[in-house]
Amino acid sequence: MQAASATALASEKDALLRDAELELLIPENDVRSPELSIVIPAMNEAITIGMFVEWCKAGLEKAGVVGEILIVDSSKDDTPRIALAGGARVLRSPKRGLGRAYIDAIPFVRSNYILMGDADCTYDFREISQFVQKFRQGYEFIMGSRFKGYIEPAAMPALHRYFGTPLTTSILNLLYGTKFTDIHCGMRGITRDALVRIRLESQSWEYASEMVLKSACLDLHTAEVPVRFLRDQEGRLSHMKRSGWLEPWRAGWINLKSMFLYGADFFLLRPGLIVLLIGLLLTLPEMFGPFSLGPITLSLYWMMFGMTVAVVGLQSFYLGCIAQVLYDYPPKPGERWIRIFSYDRTMIASGILFLAGCAMEVPIAVRYLRMGLRLPVQADMFSHLAVAGLLFLIFGFMTFCFTLILHSVHKHVLTERRARW
Repeated sequence: MQAASATALASEKDALLRDAELELLIPENDVRSPELSIVIPAMNEAITIGMFVEWCKAGLEKAGVVGEILIVDSSKDDTPRIALAGGARVLRSPKRGLGRAYIDAIPFVRSNYILMGDADCTYDFREISQFVQKFRQGYEFIMGSRFKGYIEPAAMPALHRYFGTPLTTSILNLLYGTKFTDIHCGMRGITRDALVRIRLESQSWEYASEMVLKSACLDLHTAEVPVRFLRDQEGRLSHMKRSGWLEPWRAGWINLKSMFLYGADFFLLRPGLIVLLIGLLLTLPEMFGPFSLGPITLSLYWMMFGMTVAVVGLQSFYLGCIAQVLYDYPPKPGERWIRIFSYDRTMIASGILFLAGCAMEVPIAVRYLRMGLRLPVQADMFSHLAVAGLLFLIFGFMTFCFTLILHSVHKHVLTERRARW
């Protein structure tokens, strides 16, 4: 697997080097064989980039680690020149977003340990020892936490500190069963192998949530360390403020979108099973007539309502299974559904359900013909049996369609997986 990963990375690097949009600038005093790569997107950070590079050097020396500084730059000012003069590698890239900057950088990273952050000197890169220690202890993903560390007064707007970040962090923890305290902290560490396996797709702010949630899905060995978060340097305006008052809300929205899209099964799989069970409990006891439960009598109308609920529940469950197969970055859940819903077994089951449903429709169809193409006004046992038959017919057809889609999607996923490796 590692050899295949190395081959894939080499091919990707060759392709990117031929990309006229990317240009790697190497300083005269470039380091060799770095153990740690500090990878930082930057755009028009001439005010802070010189100080930031010096902070990184001080942090590397203090942590006792040989490291490279790779600035992924899309600036129009002197940022790349200053960074290069300070001893950082500079990957010149078009303006394509924070997430895309990290995607572009992967083939140019020379070490297995990657430390991420911002070039604005808001994260204190003079203090990186805890990240280095966690890497050496075998952790694959290391989140910084401003709330566990230090937040300088006026460094974080109240809207972010007391509402946005705690809310989105709580939502992600709920959806993915994690225990992070600060999912939007930009200072974080990850091994290169883990970053490749995550297959980062987000182009913009939402990369932060995508990285965290996929680390949970892949069950990476994860830790959280406190970090220092400082005010913007004098004369610098943050990118969030540059984009206007609406930008924090837009960033929050696209982060939530990322959480929901990559965690669609949370809303479909278990809720679908619960709704299906409720629907069946309302439908099956009335197959042969009204069913009394204490003072409540479940009639044909309750049965039809239960049938509707059951269909919605089964559809949600099936969609959740397909979503997990499509995700593929944690392949185990998808492989499990393929085993459970094997093609032959599930096709036979769908056929049995469909034929059973047809058989249950026969009595009321015969009665309908005998009564001159009319049905009795008063519901009876045959009416209840017919509704149950409709449920079986629908379940059979849905299961047939689900089996086709599930195995078609899995075949497509396997093809893509082979192409990647």
